[in-house]
Amino acid sequence: MSSLDQLGWDPFFDRQLMDEERARWTPARVVWEGREQYRVSTGGATWSMQLPGRFRHAARTRADLPAVGDWVLVAMRSGDDRVAIHRTLVRRSQFSRSAAGRSTEQQVVAANVDTVLIVTSFNLDFNLRRIERYLALTWESGARPVIVVNKADMCPNREGWRPEIDSVAHGVPMLATSALRGDGMMELDELVRRSGTTVLLGSSGVGKSTLINALTGHDRQSVLPTRDGDDRGRHSTTARQLFCLPRGGVLIDTPGMRELQLWDADAGLDRAFADIQALAGGCRFRDCSHGGEPGCAVLAAVDRKELAADRLDSYRRLQRENHFVRLRHDERAREERTRLAKRSARALRLQDRLRGR
Repeated sequence: MSSLDQLGWDPFFDRQLMDEERARWTPARVVWEGREQYRVSTGGATWSMQLPGRFRHAARTRADLPAVGDWVLVAMRSGDDRVAIHRTLVRRSQFSRSAAGRSTEQQVVAANVDTVLIVTSFNLDFNLRRIERYLALTWESGARPVIVVNKADMCPNREGWRPEIDSVAHGVPMLATSALRGDGMMELDELVRRSGTTVLLGSSGVGKSTLINALTGHDRQSVLPTRDGDDRGRHSTTARQLFCLPRGGVLIDTPGMRELQLWDADAGLDRAFADIQALAGGCRFRDCSHGGEPGCAVLAAVDRKELAADRLDSYRRLQRENHFVRLRHDERAREERTRLAKRSARALRLQDRLRGR
């Protein structure tokens, strides 16, 4: 197996290379990203990557910049520890969210991912509504979700949690683990080994760094204890990083996410709430909002206790959020088109004045 293959290179990416590019540029994968600083690897060697000014200028949005997991073409120069990027290859998948803060902007958390491990834990972090958010964004990304409930050593009756998770997972695999005690780690190692590129996502303090250290067999990531009193995690990971595991498989670690806002997740919401979508087929009105219309099959299921009322509330809340994000994004796009049109008009007027001299 070649080094590129170990990093996840396959025919999908190889077909994107033009003949003239093969002679001049080398494929590499972004294995570290932090504050628009990058490191790339060909498997045999790792370099820091320069992002040329033309590349930044051509990027219409933040999502057009490289992300961890991306494949890029680079030129290596002898005696230099940095490489220059030529272009980023088309992504097969990407896990995106709305960037934290007031601006409405897409943030690509990880690119070219096959499996998403949604990591929560048997403590105060456990939250079904948050799991629903992760599931919606994972289905939207094009990757497969797996729910990992870590810190099993903190729960004497962990099987009692399974019906709660099943109520939102609807067939998504679930694994209970304890990185400290070893519970479920052989199953997790086997899962990651055969899953291509896998990313761990979850809040701070759920034990992602401890899982990384257990899977790699080394203390690659620093680990901080949760805060006393509220069991909240503290950031021990500050950059996104890709690891090749000893027995095969590629694993991406990410900083804990305290905000997980949707980004254009219509299809993901439909998949994550497939039970509600199936019920909605029996509603009297095709555009039923399930908010009180007569003949609503979804509300009837709630009345019969076949559907939890808080799950329906969560679905409607996420739909509203997704709609708002899309409207904000469309508004920003219109503002950008107007700005570019004004710039072009000013340039044309300047050219006309220069011709008139």
